[in-house]
This record gives sequence, C-alpha cells and structure tokens, in this order.
Amino acid sequence: MKLKNLFVRFRKDEDGAVTVDWVVLTAGVVAVAIVIAGFLGTQLTNITGDITEALGENTVDQFTPESGDGT
Repeated sequence: MKLKNLFVRFRKDEDGAVTVDWVVLTAGVVAVAIVIAGFLGTQLTNITGDITEALGENTVDQFTPESGDGT
C-alpha cells in the first residue's frame, strides 16, 4: 500500500515540470544563438578578408621631414 501512495504522490507533484520547461526553453535559446553565431562568424570572416585585401592594395610612403626647416 505504501508503494502505491508513493507513486500517486510522485505523479501529482509538479515541481519538476517547471524545471523541464526551463531546460527545454534554454536549450532552444542556445540552439538559436549557435546558429546565429555560425552565420555571423562566416559573414565576419568574409568581411575581414575583403578589408585585408583592400588595405593590402594601398601603400603608405614613409614620412621624412625635410632637414634644416627648424621644426
């Protein structure tokens, strides 16, 4: 008889259900964040590659002050 009462009490207890809901919700948010980070990471890699290529095409002459101008 005690085992049956224990099972009935366990079945009526809803404290764990809230925890399960939060775990599922958190897992969904983490999954969406991973997908977004993967997409943005690829895009940022492409953009930084374009910037590096554009900067590599330009050269900067070294500045040398004229001698004897007093500055």
